[in-house]
Amino acid sequence: MLVALGVYGGLFAFSFLAATLAPGSSEAALSGLLLAGGWDPVILIASASLGNVAGSVFNWYCGRFLSHYKERSWFPVKEHQYKKAVRWFKRYGQASMLLAWVPIIGDPLTVIAGTLRMKFMNFLVLVAIGKTARYLFVYYAVTVWQG
Repeated sequence: MLVALGVYGGLFAFSFLAATLAPGSSEAALSGLLLAGGWDPVILIASASLGNVAGSVFNWYCGRFLSHYKERSWFPVKEHQYKKAVRWFKRYGQASMLLAWVPIIGDPLTVIAGTLRMKFMNFLVLVAIGKTARYLFVYYAVTVWQG
């Protein structure tokens, strides 16, 4: 029981960090655990999804409440990323949150959504759909690859 809590909790924490601007591949972690076997795939997908969405919520709050510090070196999005994400968000609107899982642009997009005052519930629903769909895709890819 304690080991399972550590595995699922660890995947949650790793997925949270991977959703922020910290480097990491939660897809690789999920794939590794699926390939290792012995873990409930539904709980693995839920842990990764919840952790990754929670990390995006953290990003949204950073954008929403800390955007006046965006010129500071510790702000989680660099100026060039910020400008690129603003252009992307303005071009594609709220639907761009469905792509919050995409490497390089996804994390800054979630910060920009907060900066541009996107409604939190719209943000949460769209990000959750996109990120959960990505982990479901990983699950199916791994199971098909395993045969």
